[in-house]
This record gives sequence, structure tokens and C-alpha cells, in this order.
Amino acid sequence: MADDWREALALSSPTEERNPRTAEIDRLPADELVRLVLAEDRGVVAAVEAAADALAALVDHAVEALTAGRRIHYVGSGTSGRLGVLDAAELLPTYGVGEESVVAHLAGGPGAMLHAVEGAEDDDAAGYRLGGAFAAGDVVVGLAASGRTPYVGGALRAGRDRGAVTALVSTNPSAPLAAEVDVAVLLDTGPEVITGSTRMRSATAQKIALNAFSTALMVRMGRTYSNVMIEVQATNAKLRARAVRMLVQVTGQGPERCAEVLADADGEIRTALVALLAGRDVVRAREALRDTPADPARVADPGGVRSAVAALAGDGSDTASPA
Repeated sequence: MADDWREALALSSPTEERNPRTAEIDRLPADELVRLVLAEDRGVVAAVEAAADALAALVDHAVEALTAGRRIHYVGSGTSGRLGVLDAAELLPTYGVGEESVVAHLAGGPGAMLHAVEGAEDDDAAGYRLGGAFAAGDVVVGLAASGRTPYVGGALRAGRDRGAVTALVSTNPSAPLAAEVDVAVLLDTGPEVITGSTRMRSATAQKIALNAFSTALMVRMGRTYSNVMIEVQATNAKLRARAVRMLVQVTGQGPERCAEVLADADGEIRTALVALLAGRDVVRAREALRDTPADPARVADPGGVRSAVAALAGDGSDTASPA
């Protein structure tokens, strides 16, 4: 409607206020301007840290969902939605997790990644139609700087109607949608350097929050061993070298040996790691891992690597001690 702007104008959100510290920004030379922008970003991490408990609660819900074979859905528009797409897309090459587990929905569709789609974020009905992709036990995470985006609100309503857990990540502490979700991650980033430009402090905070959420989720789901990735898809020379380097770092064995075992394991870092740590061939390592699959309920060893190495250690041969 032509007067839709009136409702948006009435929204109370710190991100829409003028920042008194940057009121003279257009009078500054480049060096001072850059320092001012960076100084304003210093408070972003603290804003996310203040929401750590809510993020942890969201991780627990997400672990429960993925363990039950359900999915995580990011829903957003504009910059917030693009950050959801980015986070979901990076999980496949990093942790071997694709849209079967985490999927992003962007208002306006894929084309909105590069160009604004007029009216897409205001389409509550389009958000609600996403419910066809939701199931009971899924987790629907709405991403909205303002905390009121109709497209996100429609999707969250659809999620509730279908028995999904719902969450909101917003940089508006007074987000209207917060009262309607199971978990509200509210990041108080304050006014932007450039008034209303939520691609700045607000977006940085949302990116940090999503990094923390998805990283903690992948660790809990057993996609790492210690602090190294064991599900990297080594699709190019850089990633193959990274896989070998990680094996060297964890096992203390030479790069040639690690590369040899990784090749024998058909590029499966998890299998190669168990073989190297236990001093066994990849066939035995793969068999041991079948008996100790990734399981977030396994205390201190969600990935199952330590348990597999320990099981192989009982056959009388020398083994290395897992970290």
C-alpha cells in the first residue's frame, strides 16, 4: 500500500537513529574517516557476547533438530538474508553439510543476492508460503535487523503453525517479532555510522552471531576433531594441501605419509586421521568409525574419532594417543 511507510516510520530501533559521534563524518579526510568507522565497530563484538546465552540455546535446539533428521532454515531479506545465504553456503565445503541440513531462504529469490527486489521484504504472504518447506521439529531462524520484516514474520508464523522451533536474530532490542519466537537473539549494536545503513555495524554483528551459531552447531554435530575440520571437501589443490597440513598438525607425522594415507582413504580426512593416530590401515579405520559414528550425545567425543582410535588400540599394536 502507498502508506506502508507510515508503519515503518513508527518503528523504534537504535539502528535507525542518528549517531552523534559521526555527525561530522563528511568533513573528515580519508585517514580520520577510516579510523572513525573502525572505532565504531569496536562495540559490535560486545553486543554479540551479551547474547551468548540465547545463541547457545539456539545451538541446542539446532543439534536436536539435526540429530532427528530435521533441518535448519535461515529466512531473511536484504543484507540480513544475504548473510544467511552466505553462512549456509559455506557449510558444505567446510563441514560437508548441505541443504539437506541447513537451507537459506532469501526474499525475492536467488536474484536478490545481487539486486534488490522491490517489495519482496514486505510480502508477508510469500514468507508464509515458505511453510511448505518446513516440518515439525525443524528450526526456523528469522534474520531481520529491524525485527519487524513482514517476509520474515510470515515465515516465522508458518514455522510455528507447522511445529517448528522459531528464532529471531535482530539488532533491534525492541524487535516486534521477538515476542513471537522461542529464542530471540537480540544484538544491541546502537546507531549506525551512516544512519540506517544496517549493512555496517548491524550486519557485522549478525555475521559474527551466525558464525558462532553454525560453528558451535557443527562442532557439536561431530564435524570436527579438536579444532580442525575433518569433513572438508578437498576439491582443489589449496584444500588438498590444507587437508594434509591438518593431518600433519594433529598426528605429528610427515606430510608424505599423511598424503599417502589420505589418498588411500579416498580423501576422507576422518578416516585418514583415525588410521594415522591408531597406526592401522584405512580399512580398519573405516570399520572402527562405522561403530563410532558422529553423535552429539557422546560426551567429549562427538565426532567419534577418539572412540575409534581407542577401539583400535585394543588389538595389541602400538598406537598414538589422540589429543
